[in-house]
Amino acid sequence: MKKFSISTWLLFLIPSLLGIILFLVPIPTDEGWMVTIAVLANLMAGSIESIVPWIMMGILIVAALGSLVFITKKVNETDYVPFMDKLFNVNLFWTIVRILGAVFAVMVLFQVGPEPIWNENTGGLLLAGDGLLSFLFTIFLFAGLLLPLLMNFGLLEFFGTMMVKIMRPLFRLPGRSSIDALASWVGDGTIGVLLTSKQYEANKYTQREAAIIGTTFSVVSITFAIVVIQEIGLGSYFLPYYATVILAGVILALIMPRIYPLTNKPTTFMDGSPQESQSEDVPAGYSVTSHGIESALTKAEDNRSVSKFFKDGFKNVLDMWIGVAPVVMAFGTVALILAEYTSVFTILGTPFEPYLRLLGVPEAAEAAQLMVVGFADMFLPAILGAGIESEMTRFVVATMSVTQLIYMSEVGGLLLGSKIPVNILDLIIIFLLRTIIALPIVVGVAHLLF
Repeated sequence: MKKFSISTWLLFLIPSLLGIILFLVPIPTDEGWMVTIAVLANLMAGSIESIVPWIMMGILIVAALGSLVFITKKVNETDYVPFMDKLFNVNLFWTIVRILGAVFAVMVLFQVGPEPIWNENTGGLLLAGDGLLSFLFTIFLFAGLLLPLLMNFGLLEFFGTMMVKIMRPLFRLPGRSSIDALASWVGDGTIGVLLTSKQYEANKYTQREAAIIGTTFSVVSITFAIVVIQEIGLGSYFLPYYATVILAGVILALIMPRIYPLTNKPTTFMDGSPQESQSEDVPAGYSVTSHGIESALTKAEDNRSVSKFFKDGFKNVLDMWIGVAPVVMAFGTVALILAEYTSVFTILGTPFEPYLRLLGVPEAAEAAQLMVVGFADMFLPAILGAGIESEMTRFVVATMSVTQLIYMSEVGGLLLGSKIPVNILDLIIIFLLRTIIALPIVVGVAHLLF
């Protein structure tokens, strides 16, 4: 094994440990257990609650205007793409989405135009003082700025080597994806999507791998899961509820990468190079541990620049503010309008009624529409299902809302706004497949409990 200096070892250990503490280790708070990065984001969001919606509106307007200016420029297809080009030079569809996001934001904050757009249950739910976009503003700031602690100093290289024999055969993923999954599980799905997108852009994941991780492992945090089960009135069932979420999630993680549409994603990297160009085999003369350590220390040695650390961090922040926030605002608002003001989700949920009856779920008609309304927002099934009398049915609704994973007001919008290669049709199919596959598992546990 190659020899490294003490300073290189410290450069690997200190930032990596700091990254683990900030992103992966939950601490007790008044609202339950949270990772430090989410605590910092919440503290900041609380202190600037009154102004952050206006800041977000400004960001959305900048994203829209910048894209309008750059739409006349030819998309840069050379190897070197200036950062401003990456930020604003998007195609016509995404330019329209950004304009829509900015228009919705103005309508919400000034309460002008049709009420269904700025209502507190639609656009207002996303852009209010304590709404999702306010939280995304701060979580993107802290997570984006500090993400290089996980990415630049060898932690992913070390875990990638150590975990490859588990992640590759089970989930068809590289070992480094274990960090993404852990960051989502104990932290927040938004952190997992951000980390996955950045790894994909750095050619560390193929298109298929990035799509699998983004749609399969970007789970909601434990904290939010607690909020869901309490909202539906079954707080005392948290342990069996979360155990069921994990059981269904692991089974889905084994199945989803092996079926359409994820299995159809190309096994090439973002730059077009084939998967074979990056071998995960341990070289001759190395053990798994020694190879992992050498890979980590080599990575750390290449990242001694403090200015590069902060430059990379600020680029992450701007990328998420400009690229993702407008998509969440646009798609999230439209999805919530459909859920609140139309019977679209009721109609779409009708086919689930006989399926639920077959599985022996009480009040199947009421539960059926809640099987699809979660596509708009994960919290909607819990809010709408709180009035269902059957505890078993409420348990199924709460568990499914977390297990379905793809909801447009957050993870779905984030995935579409990121570089991860999934489209809206992919997300709809994945959402429905996750629902169909997970229901028998969740209902089976519910029958044992009630």
